[in-house]
Parts: sequence; C-alpha cells; structure tokens
Amino acid sequence: MRKARWFWPLALALLVADCASKRVVESHLAVGEPHPLMGNVVRFTLSYNTNAAMGIQLGGNERRLVLSLLTIAALGVLAYLYRRTHASERLRVIGVALVSGGALGNLLDRLRSSAGVVDFIDVGVRNVRFWTFNVADMGITIGALLLLLALGRWGGVAQQGG
Repeated sequence: MRKARWFWPLALALLVADCASKRVVESHLAVGEPHPLMGNVVRFTLSYNTNAAMGIQLGGNERRLVLSLLTIAALGVLAYLYRRTHASERLRVIGVALVSGGALGNLLDRLRSSAGVVDFIDVGVRNVRFWTFNVADMGITIGALLLLLALGRWGGVAQQGG
C-alpha cells in the first residue's frame, strides 16, 4: 500500500473543508454573534484569531509574520516526517496528513487577511466556554494525538523494559 493513497486525499479534504467552512461562516455570520446548533453547548460564533493556537498570545506587530514562518517551518518538519514514514505506518501517515492539512488551512488564513485566522466552533456549558476553533484546528489536534499514539506503537518512544 502506498502512503500517498492516504496522505493526499486526507490532507486535501481537510484543507478544502476548512477553507469552505470558513468562507460560508464569514458570509453568513456577524462577528461575535452566537448561533446555537445544539442548544447552548455547541454554537457557531465568528471570531478572528490573531494569536497562536488556542489563543496563545505573542507580542509585537510582527506576530503575523512570526506565526506564518513558524507554520512554514512546521510544515517542513512534517514533510520530513512524511518522507521518513513507511507506508505500513498508517496511523502516522494519517496523523501527518491531518496536521499538514490543518496547518495549511490556518496559514492560508493568515496570508489572506491581517484580521487573523477565522474561528467559529464555540463549545461550552453556560458561561464556561472552550476557546473558539475551526476545522483546521480539529485536524491538527486529532492528527497530533494520532502521531503520539503512533510514536508509542512503533517504538518512536523509548519502551520501558520489565
């Protein structure tokens, strides 16, 4: 089985879903106005994030450039990891694909507009809300978890002898 059979369709599907969902949300929602999907637990609330992942703040006017360069560097690391991954390591291939597609989606947002990355998925209960995120963020998170699982599964992490 070729690893490209999993990688490219997943990475591109995530990228397309992310970009399309952001454009739909931007064209139909006003910034900061919540639209409930599942009561008040899940709702769509358009916001623009100029910070890093999960709202982590970086100072300075160069924030957009720094975050874009960091993302490009991360994509380089992911390309290296992809090349070093054997086709039989399906979990690792899928993880790299999801993180890559998500990173590209958020990078395109940063390059497209100085307003920031479009976030809109708003989850929480009453006044306790998770940070607002997007489809790319879901891919990055799920992909990173799969990579962690793959590292342990294929000996990428030192095993304790017993």
